[in-house]
Amino acid sequence: MTSRYAGHLPHHDRFDYLPITRRPDYVWPNGARLAVYLGFNLEHFAFGEGMGAAIGPVSPHPDVLNYAWREYGNRVGAWRCLELFDQLALPSAAIINTALYDHCPELVAACVARGDEIVGHGHTNAESQGQWEEAAERALLAGCRDRIAQTSGTAPAGWLSPWIAESRVTPDLLAETGYGYTLNWCHDDQPLPMRTRGGQTLWSVPYPQELNDIPMIVARQMDACDFARMIIDNADEMIEQSRRQPLVMGVALHPYLVGQPYRLRHLRRALEHLCAARDRGEVWFATPGAICTHAASQTAGAFPLNETYQP
Repeated sequence: MTSRYAGHLPHHDRFDYLPITRRPDYVWPNGARLAVYLGFNLEHFAFGEGMGAAIGPVSPHPDVLNYAWREYGNRVGAWRCLELFDQLALPSAAIINTALYDHCPELVAACVARGDEIVGHGHTNAESQGQWEEAAERALLAGCRDRIAQTSGTAPAGWLSPWIAESRVTPDLLAETGYGYTLNWCHDDQPLPMRTRGGQTLWSVPYPQELNDIPMIVARQMDACDFARMIIDNADEMIEQSRRQPLVMGVALHPYLVGQPYRLRHLRRALEHLCAARDRGEVWFATPGAICTHAASQTAGAFPLNETYQP
């Protein structure tokens, strides 16, 4: 009789286990060992239907309180954040819902004008793609890719699903529709390749679920000063750890949260701390696409994916 406590558990088979202590060594383009990026989530929510983060009790639709709170980010908070990024000469990854092109196109245009990377993030965060049929999900990925390319001038290399929702075939569909990396997985501190059913390599770039204002402020009900302290402490510790391996640190920001004035004051303090580390040569501020491209160039052949993913 086989014990229920023996044998392999169901596995995704997208990548193999490989501890961070057994990876290739390299440095980032400016000689730093820690790459940092800002994941600037710009989202639009349907009025009177669909999903959405909540600051107060969720009411039957139309939920004016929670809709209006989130819309503050597009009208005010995002612009204050961009002003801060400009003051500190920081690039960002604008992770966008394509519904913004209809709702507030000047906001996306401002990010493009700054030279920020545009990352696909679904059409709206009122929807979750994880339970969609494959054809519908493929259409979403291709439609967002085409809209970004046509309107902002460059097709997106990366994708972050609304609510980090995936189906069993999301990585395959991303590779098949031309995306080079995903931000959905938070399993590592380095960019790593993933298997797909067609044999294409899809990279995973670390996206934070700890240094992320939604779980910190909304779910765990921490204050903005705590979130800023977390960013500072995380950076200091990762600078220490990066003496042994090159690492990636993302900071996930949503302007309806950190764009509130008192929270922006604390974010300013945290980013100034990171900029001081940048000026000392300890940190490379970049975008996830640039981080992925450099890591791939430095680790070619180091992570052999010998077989195609079999769903």
